[in-house]
Amino acid sequence: MKATTAVTSSNQYLTFFLAGEEYAISILQVTDIIECGAVTKVPGTPSWIRGVHNLRGAVVPVIDLAVKFGMPATVITRRTCIVIIELHVDDESMIMGVMADAVNQVIELNGDEIQAAPAFGPKVSVDCIVGMGSSNGKFIIILDIDHVLSSSEILAATASGDDVEVGLLAEGAGVVPELGAQE
Repeated sequence: MKATTAVTSSNQYLTFFLAGEEYAISILQVTDIIECGAVTKVPGTPSWIRGVHNLRGAVVPVIDLAVKFGMPATVITRRTCIVIIELHVDDESMIMGVMADAVNQVIELNGDEIQAAPAFGPKVSVDCIVGMGSSNGKFIIILDIDHVLSSSEILAATASGDDVEVGLLAEGAGVVPELGAQE
C-alpha cells in the first residue's frame, strides 16, 4: 500500500535518530544542522520545548521531539545536534530547531518505497506521519514536520509566560534581528 498523504515534491529526506528509531523529514525544509550548544530554558513552556538558541543573532525555539512523542528527554552527547527547519503553517514561515540524537544521512525514496502509516485505531492519531520509508530492510518514519510543530500549538504553548523570550517566541517564533551573535 502506498502513502495516501501527499509527499513533498522532493523525494530526498534527512534521516535522524530519536531514542534509537530513525525518522526523516523533507530535505527541502532543512536549513541548517548545528552542534547542540547552549539552549536557554524558557520558563513556563512545556517540557517538549527545550528552550531557545541564538542562531546568528536570531532567537530560535528548540523542540525536543522525543519528549513531544512521549519518550524520555534527549540526552546531550557529542553527536546530539539541532536540525534547523523552516515550517510552513497557515501561509506563514517559522524557523525552529529540532533536537536529534544524531543525524544520519540524506536518502532518496521513490513513491514505491513509501508506505502509508499503519492504522492503530481511532484513539491513536498518525496525522503527523507522511508514511513509512523502507531502506536496507528497515522502516524509517517520515514525518510531516509542519503538522508535528503546528504554529497554533507553539503559540499556545509559549503565550502564557511573562518572560521576554516567551514574548519573542509568541510574536513569530523566530527571527529577531539585531540581537547580536552570542554563539
